[in-house]
Amino acid sequence: KSYSFCTLLINMGKITLSCRKGKGSIYTVNAHKRLGPAKLRRLDYAERNGFMRGVIKEIAHDPGRGAPLARVEFRNPYKYKRVKELFVAAEGMFTGQAVYCGKSAKLSIGNVIPLGNIPEGCIVCNVEAKNGDRSTLARASGDYCIIISHNLDTGRTRLKLPSGQKKSVPSSCRAMVGIVAGGGRIEKPVLKAGNSFFRFRAKRNAWPNVRGVARNPVEHPHGGGNHQHIGHPSTVSRDCPPGQKVGLIAARRTGRIRGGKKISGAWHPDE
Repeated sequence: KSYSFCTLLINMGKITLSCRKGKGSIYTVNAHKRLGPAKLRRLDYAERNGFMRGVIKEIAHDPGRGAPLARVEFRNPYKYKRVKELFVAAEGMFTGQAVYCGKSAKLSIGNVIPLGNIPEGCIVCNVEAKNGDRSTLARASGDYCIIISHNLDTGRTRLKLPSGQKKSVPSSCRAMVGIVAGGGRIEKPVLKAGNSFFRFRAKRNAWPNVRGVARNPVEHPHGGGNHQHIGHPSTVSRDCPPGQKVGLIAARRTGRIRGGKKISGAWHPDE
């Protein structure tokens, strides 16, 4: 009697939680109440050569996001109609404020200007990493980048990111002047589990988070044992298969980080 290959497959354990999240299903993002994608204006002729004037109509809360959003109304440069954009609001924005986007806009809170036109040492947010990507850096509440230097020969600008890392981007990339609103959000103590419950309910199914050592051996590589311990090195290879890839993935070092974090040559572009 012949058996197909599928009938001989044996279930060798449970699929770990990290692998189950890739399937989607109950682990999808709760986005049905969100206001929409928050981006800068699409880069057009008006911004490359002059400026576009917009008016802030509303400052709104976006579920699952710490920073407020600003709904800005612009005139369509080609048709007789209005265009509404969603920006991540900078601290100090208010309804009725005029916002200018473009090469010839002035250095003022909320204005969107190419990095090459902003002086060194200025604080910016909603920064583009590539020309025309409509902002990808420094968008969380209270975040900002510092412009370190401009290299006129290569046409690139050096930034200090919120993490402390330095990054070089094209000087034609745009940024909003100021810091993202909603700073200091994480300074308020959580106090009780119910606050975490409602916080993550707006985001996704990621809470509560059970530790691997608290599970059974069938559910997690760290599970099992008479005492809660991992039982083998917590570092795993970058190339290990899904299900085994838990813990400290491709770690260069482990343990506590002792001492302060130094950023060598933060204000020196040659280093």
